[in-house]
Amino acid sequence: MARSMWRGAIQWGLVTIPVKLYLATESRSISFNMLHEACLNRIQMRTYCPHEDMQISRGDTVRGYEYAKDRYVVITDEDLASIPLPTVRAIEVERFVPATPTADEPPRYVKQAYYVEPEPIGRRAYALFREVLATKDLAAICKVVIKDREALAALGPHGAVLVLETLYWPDEIRAFAELDLPDEDVEVKPAELSMAEQLVAPMTGAFDPSAFRDEYRAALEEVITAKVEGREVVEPAEPEVGGGQLADLMAMLEASVKAATAARPADEKAAGKSAKGATAAKGATAAKGATTAKGAKATAGVTSRSVGVAAKPAGAASRAAKPVNVADAAAARAARGTAEGRAAAASAAGASAAPSAGSTARRQRPRVAEDEQEAAAAKVQRRRSA
Repeated sequence: MARSMWRGAIQWGLVTIPVKLYLATESRSISFNMLHEACLNRIQMRTYCPHEDMQISRGDTVRGYEYAKDRYVVITDEDLASIPLPTVRAIEVERFVPATPTADEPPRYVKQAYYVEPEPIGRRAYALFREVLATKDLAAICKVVIKDREALAALGPHGAVLVLETLYWPDEIRAFAELDLPDEDVEVKPAELSMAEQLVAPMTGAFDPSAFRDEYRAALEEVITAKVEGREVVEPAEPEVGGGQLADLMAMLEASVKAATAARPADEKAAGKSAKGATAAKGATAAKGATTAKGAKATAGVTSRSVGVAAKPAGAASRAAKPVNVADAAAARAARGTAEGRAAAASAAGASAAPSAGSTARRQRPRVAEDEQEAAAAKVQRRRSA
């Protein structure tokens, strides 16, 4: 943030809130320098006194007010500083009004907007003042002296910051009574009004400043870039100026409604397609995770069951465990149509295609158990024979 351009206080009854002002806007317009056409060198604006017929410096000038033809009174900085105004270093709150002007209230023509920042000592009072304005939906009408001029201003909250907007004084606003405006006796046909409302509907929406750009400045920058790079500047085609008469108003409204209605679904379709793609991707990711988890669970179940068979204690020959093959067992469960069997079969098939050292060792365990059980059964048989 740049340096503050004003320091003072908000005077709210007996409450004083020390604050600083910062410009809320800045100009991004392209400026030009004046050159001498013959040599293309920049010219200089010099201060010239025609009475003395000489060039003078800025330091030799004073501020004067013309009170009569060619008669002036000098106003110094000391004269301005001595003006007995309470608003010289204060934003004096005069009254509170609705934040949005009512229908019978004159419009508020804004000159300049400033951000209001509290000094460390005034943060609590600043927050209280901001919250009461936001809660009541009010703006404070104030007077303040900025750059040697007293200004009428409206002070209101905008999110976390208070914004001071200087306004034009009533005598600075021109009247529009002399303008040639349509009277109330001008007939507006119901069909035209209905068609006009249909044209307004697809163009209605929230105000998003980022959706707009300065097309003229962008085109001017392109012209400047082309000149710098030595490229040819292409002249744009002349825009078509509508020459329709009032009799064609209905036809123009109908054509405008069709164009606006056709453009609206395209924008909504593009936004919907983007949202649908994000939803589908999210669903696919979730489904993939669920399938992976389910397959892992089924594989773990098959493995634990096969290990359990291998770990059975040696018993009678009639209860001796049969050789167990993980792939065969999983395939059998898949044949019964269970989802667990299908997942286990897929997992077992993958394990059979690319066996690791661990999986090979697990498949060998049932065979080792079978050999141990057969040896135990043979030993029992020999004892019986003896």
